[in-house]
Amino acid sequence: MALPDGMTVRPAVVEDAEAVCALLNQVDEIEVGRAFTELHEVEEDLGHPSVDLERDSWLLHDADGRLVGYGLVRDRSAGERINLDQYLLPGYTDAGLHLFALMEARGAELARGNGADRAVLHLMLNSQPTLDTGALAGRGWQHVRRHHALNRTVDPKTDPFPDAPAGLRLRACTTEDDRRTAHRLIHETFAEHFDFQPRSYEKWCADTGADTADWSLVWIAELDGHGDVAVLRTRDDRSDMAWATQIGVRSELRGRGLGSYLLRHYFAFYADRGRTRVGLGVDTDNATGAPALYRNAGMVLDFAVDTWELTVPTT
Repeated sequence: MALPDGMTVRPAVVEDAEAVCALLNQVDEIEVGRAFTELHEVEEDLGHPSVDLERDSWLLHDADGRLVGYGLVRDRSAGERINLDQYLLPGYTDAGLHLFALMEARGAELARGNGADRAVLHLMLNSQPTLDTGALAGRGWQHVRRHHALNRTVDPKTDPFPDAPAGLRLRACTTEDDRRTAHRLIHETFAEHFDFQPRSYEKWCADTGADTADWSLVWIAELDGHGDVAVLRTRDDRSDMAWATQIGVRSELRGRGLGSYLLRHYFAFYADRGRTRVGLGVDTDNATGAPALYRNAGMVLDFAVDTWELTVPTT
């Protein structure tokens, strides 16, 4: 797909973070009804050591020089799976398809560099996106999964710290050994989840920004006779709400109330911290019972996100 007349594409630089953030929030307001993107998130993406901005990013400007589109390709698997992000204002479908052609080619190149004979590209879109999903499907992309972003109000009066199940102890993840335990538990408890990508401890730390993360917001649960059995990983760097990135319980110990306890601890901790709202994301096809657990705990749908997939050869 050729770039429409008058429009230009160039790589991003770190100094573009504010302009990119403004564009992403324009898209957020259309899709979700409110600005949702934080500047530090864009700065982290553009400054991530795994991203080669010259080859992995694109800024799309219209004939008047206005930023109307943004693309980023990220290799988080060191294998065939490559992540694509694209944000586009309405009315620029043809230019967006031009970006897709560039991004798909780069995704194939990255997968080829990893030794894979195909690239499995994933793109996450709001369920009512500004992108033309019909045009996306015309390029061979398929909708493969839906996740729900849930949220809930919290208050110290209604969300006290829960009593732990018998024999269970919770500790903050503050030491290097605890960090390695959190990595192991996340890999054990999420191994069968959709699109989970196993990573070495070192790559996981690099991808998740371990050097700057607040590890006091990550907890490990130990159960008598079983050792470390569950992990709760959260973050508090968003202006609108705290976020639980992962709540994982070893499969053989599910159904004993451990997940419910971790969830209620999450509510209580952030209510005590002064937050009024918390959130998390869940796969709607999750087979562990998590969607029902969250609904029963009073969490409600904020918005839905769809995963789209395209497989291309790397030769």
